[in-house]
Amino acid sequence: MRRIIKKLLAEPLAIAGVVIIIFILLVAIFAPFIATHDPQSTFPANRLQPPSRDNWMGTDNLGRDTFSRVVFGTRIALLVSLLAISFATLLGLTFGIISGFAGGKIDSAFLIFFDIIKSFPALLLAITIIAITGPSLPMLIIIIGITRFPAYSRLVRAQTLRVKGHDYILAAKALGVSVPRIMIKHLLPNVLGPVFIQAAMDIPIVITFEAGLSFLGLGVPPPTPSWGSILRTGYSFLRIAPYMVIFGGAVLMLTTLGFTLMGETLRDFLDPKLRKVV
Repeated sequence: MRRIIKKLLAEPLAIAGVVIIIFILLVAIFAPFIATHDPQSTFPANRLQPPSRDNWMGTDNLGRDTFSRVVFGTRIALLVSLLAISFATLLGLTFGIISGFAGGKIDSAFLIFFDIIKSFPALLLAITIIAITGPSLPMLIIIIGITRFPAYSRLVRAQTLRVKGHDYILAAKALGVSVPRIMIKHLLPNVLGPVFIQAAMDIPIVITFEAGLSFLGLGVPPPTPSWGSILRTGYSFLRIAPYMVIFGGAVLMLTTLGFTLMGETLRDFLDPKLRKVV
């Protein structure tokens, strides 16, 4: 961890990414104190107002304060992305280690299972399931996690195949150590590095994926503020009130940029192949 922190502090782009991420996290944590209005309160008489002293980013078609909705939208973006990535990581670690360690027919069956899940276009799968079940935050997290976990499973499987032939694994088997203990104590610590890189790189993808579903009306159900729903409303009134698209798109771009910069630096540092090239 000290080496990672030292590396991040030595890279200007990584510092910029960390600063952006810390800023977004602070906004999400202190959203009730930063927001100037209730993000769900409607004021029809104040609809589609331009940015002003009272409404820093203007108002939407229902008179809701855009700034407050953008601020509270950070919570949704981070909550969905972190929980979905955690769910995908958990599934990927479990299935990947079992597949790589077991080998043979079990490994082949898992590979077919991964390929089946991965063969479905993520957006179409999400639209189909949400159209049947209805939009909800838990369902959104589950769908994103399911569509993302095959990449983690294949990564963990490859790392497991590389590690399981090492002498200390063979020695543990010879001593009669149980398979679950070998997986948790010996294999798991050796596969976490690449998984951590993958998770850092996937966070901005998941944030934009959630925003895209909310833009289509299939993400977080209203009136919960979401960056995608802000963009959807702004798109409907783009000619007379473009500020919703401008501010909603800017914060989305800023957040994805921060996580991308940090993820790229972590990948360059933790990926041994890239370190050799450098």
